[in-house]
Amino acid sequence: MVRLIIAPEDTGTACDLLAARAGLAKSRVKDAMCKGAVWLTGKRGGRKRLRKATARLAAGDVLELAYDARLLALKPPVARCLHDAGQYSVWLKPAGLLAQGTDYGDHCSLVRQVEVHFRLKRPVLPVHRLDREAAGLMILAHTKAAAAKLSRLLQDNAIDKQYRITVLGHLRPEQGVIELPLDNKPAITQYTLVNYEQASDTSVAEVTIQTGRLHQIRRHFAMLGHPVLGDPKYGVGNKNSTGMELVAWRLAFRCPFTGKKVQLSLDE
Repeated sequence: MVRLIIAPEDTGTACDLLAARAGLAKSRVKDAMCKGAVWLTGKRGGRKRLRKATARLAAGDVLELAYDARLLALKPPVARCLHDAGQYSVWLKPAGLLAQGTDYGDHCSLVRQVEVHFRLKRPVLPVHRLDREAAGLMILAHTKAAAAKLSRLLQDNAIDKQYRITVLGHLRPEQGVIELPLDNKPAITQYTLVNYEQASDTSVAEVTIQTGRLHQIRRHFAMLGHPVLGDPKYGVGNKNSTGMELVAWRLAFRCPFTGKKVQLSLDE
């Protein structure tokens, strides 16, 4: 992380100053700025990404460059909009795409792709998340009112979210509830076996969760001895060349603005 506090005698653009401090070509700094790896904190506080290479700064401003050439070179998979309700939209996030950006950039995030899709004319506020390794449906709000209403639906379990997973081994019983605490907090996961494939010794299950603990589905099934195939973090013997087999495949809820039922499934 390169950090630069602007002094009264500093002249030049944000790109000029960062390139000189970091010892990088201006083209590399411009690319990092476009991809969200440069941060500006004004004298009055408030840290935000700075993308404008020609921006002029005031004494006391703080510039930060989180430069990682390997991350900036990544080509992210592309998300797809499945439902646009104006105040919110529903997207298919592919595996390998972050839900939100990090200090090191946001070009590999769903939020940034949606901002660009709407030509930067709508704010993009995620109301829930999916792990980078997982694929599936995500709701994004475009107003504070929509974010509040959708968050309330989530808190009230009024949004039906269903997942499909493939795990190692034969899941038994065919229907079950996992109530193993995670991080010293209650965690409840329900599942129904869809299919067991004897040749590969793998089970496909449909899953719902009543709590939202970190990596809840992945951790719960690993704790049962049935880790999700392709999970890079949890489980033993569950490597998979096609990636992690966890998909958020169905969403159903009543639109908080119209009262009409919204139902989306990757099977449709």
